[in-house]
Amino acid sequence: MFITFEGIEGSGKTTQIRHLAEFLRTESHDCILTREPGGTEIGKKIRAILLDPENKDIDDLTELLLYTADRVQHIKSLIKPCLSEGKIVLCDRYADATMAYQGFARGINMELIRRLHEQMLEIVKPDLTILLDLLPETGLSRAWRRIRNGGRTGQESRFEREKLAFHEKVRAGYLELAGREPERFRVIDASQDENRVRAEIIKVVMTGVYTQHRHELRF
Repeated sequence: MFITFEGIEGSGKTTQIRHLAEFLRTESHDCILTREPGGTEIGKKIRAILLDPENKDIDDLTELLLYTADRVQHIKSLIKPCLSEGKIVLCDRYADATMAYQGFARGINMELIRRLHEQMLEIVKPDLTILLDLLPETGLSRAWRRIRNGGRTGQESRFEREKLAFHEKVRAGYLELAGREPERFRVIDASQDENRVRAEIIKVVMTGVYTQHRHELRF
């Protein structure tokens, strides 16, 4: 089973995906935790370029192609092999992030992004996508607080430095994507207490109501 986590900066994806991984492992499920960008050794180098605030002048198309390159490597060297072994793969951001950030927010033609995914990637569609939704003001406040407190490195703050309007477009894009595929997405209010969000995510996964592409999670 392939489960992805999406959301704006500060939505709690990294925290909640770890909670879910811990829960699944206590239930004796073979679970792999990964992320985009940076889920592979090559991807880590691409991540350093993409998230470095010094690279503020990176061209939008360059940004898109770097994310695509990271995903090619990620799918071929980690995601597909792990799924073929019957493992549960949990991924912090995936293809929906490209649609939201580079498509809806940057304004790159959505059809171009779709063609890139269709022609360059052996795309693996998630069985379940958990969208942690909250106001951009709240998310950015949380993100910068973590950076100031040392919970995150300031060397990966290029997107946090974008204007509020950018993050509003990202959020709107995510919600539109979720509206197009309600059978895949589960939208969760990320403004709630961390433990309540955790409980909702576990409930979603445990229900076993989501089945797609021959993958099915049962408890």
